[in-house]
Amino acid sequence: MTDPTPRLRFAPSPTGYLHVGGARTALFNWLYARHYRGVFILRIEDTDVERSSREMVAAILDGLRWLGLDWDEGPEVGGAYGPYFQSVRLDRYRAIADRLVADGSAYYCYCTPERLQHAREEAGRGEGWMYDRRCLSLAAAQIAEFEATGAPRAIRFRVPPGQTRFTDLVKGALVFEHAHIEDFVILRSDGHPTYHLSVVADDIDMRISHVIRGDDHVSNTPKQVLLYAQLEAPLPRFAHVPLILGPDRKRLSKRHGATAVGEYQREGVLPEAMVNFLALLGWSPGGGGEVFTKQELVERFSLDGISGGSAVFNPEKLEWMNGEHIARLDRANLVERLRPLLEAAGAWTPDLMDERREWLIRALDLVQPRVKRLQDFVTQLAPFLSETVEYAPAAVEKHLGGEQLTSHVSALIQAFGELDRFDAATAEAALRETAEAQGVKAATLIHATRVAVTGQSVSPGLFDVVALLGRDRTLTRLAELQRFLRSR
Repeated sequence: MTDPTPRLRFAPSPTGYLHVGGARTALFNWLYARHYRGVFILRIEDTDVERSSREMVAAILDGLRWLGLDWDEGPEVGGAYGPYFQSVRLDRYRAIADRLVADGSAYYCYCTPERLQHAREEAGRGEGWMYDRRCLSLAAAQIAEFEATGAPRAIRFRVPPGQTRFTDLVKGALVFEHAHIEDFVILRSDGHPTYHLSVVADDIDMRISHVIRGDDHVSNTPKQVLLYAQLEAPLPRFAHVPLILGPDRKRLSKRHGATAVGEYQREGVLPEAMVNFLALLGWSPGGGGEVFTKQELVERFSLDGISGGSAVFNPEKLEWMNGEHIARLDRANLVERLRPLLEAAGAWTPDLMDERREWLIRALDLVQPRVKRLQDFVTQLAPFLSETVEYAPAAVEKHLGGEQLTSHVSALIQAFGELDRFDAATAEAALRETAEAQGVKAATLIHATRVAVTGQSVSPGLFDVVALLGRDRTLTRLAELQRFLRSR
């Protein structure tokens, strides 16, 4: 390449949301561009008119922005770069196809879909069938007749005899026999380009130096190499990265759970964690460690770390990594990220940003070790932010039995009310003294009190919880537990 600056691109088709596989491809290209101070381009391959949609374009852009994968050029939209769209370049693709016809490396194909289907069936249920070059041998008079009647025609590239060789930056030297490559369509009969033509034309015009993409594109590459050669354009460096598999080692799909990036955003995964997780799917930074900032990934990234084997998407690993990134957030940042979630749950009040801010920070510190996703904070904070507590049926069944429990709770209410100071240490001492006086195990009162103040069988340390709630709210909830027990 004559341009020393690396130029890479992510070119999704807007026929679906941003899949985690596509996001990982975008990330690898972005990391390479940032590491080598190159250019990262976003190009929307929207020539499939029937399946492409504006909604999917918006979802892809939202997903990339959420991940923080900014692109460096494109048509200006509102003071920022928009992506390139293939749909505005149709004339360019048609001109290239016409050029290839003119120089004899491509030809018109008038075969109807019915004729092609019949030929496949005749060849044995379509297995291994290749186009038979019927239209390559048409006489001039036959072509003139088709043209005179306006018969629909596609344009096929004429594959020459021989081999295609190129060196993949992940897989090494690859060789493809042309005898196994049919004369492939580059322009459909409706005037729209196929993937092979449009991607090569775009990559040439945009001076793309490196193409990092999924392993499933390896079989496309020799066709594209042929087009580069015929168009006398420099060949980019190809790097085909391993596909992402589910835990069952089958290609990742919806049966494995969420596959769209937006779903993980809604579930409370941090973009920092998602970027970290995706980067390690098929790539190793070397030197140990698993939790990295985006800048650390940029500094370490190279294609040498990409493995040849498939990468397994482990949801538990993502959850763990998300917890690690949540733990790294400073509390002011965490509060800002939680605010929309708490507002949606009806648990946010203006004073949480003012006079109760310090109290909220204490609550976050208390529950943080138990959370893996941002949404977990909403659940864990509910007993602290809500005025009422709903008892989980399983907690009731497990911990609120026993005929004498009501009297034990009454004694605890009295003990808590008589304390000069109410904190974790004094609350614990009072509860244990009450249990001893009542002739029951301390665990009996601990479990009942936990259900009273949180509604659950499991929570952060009980005495830290009641200290944070304060004496008045703790006594109110114990009194409510009394009423509940008497009503059973």
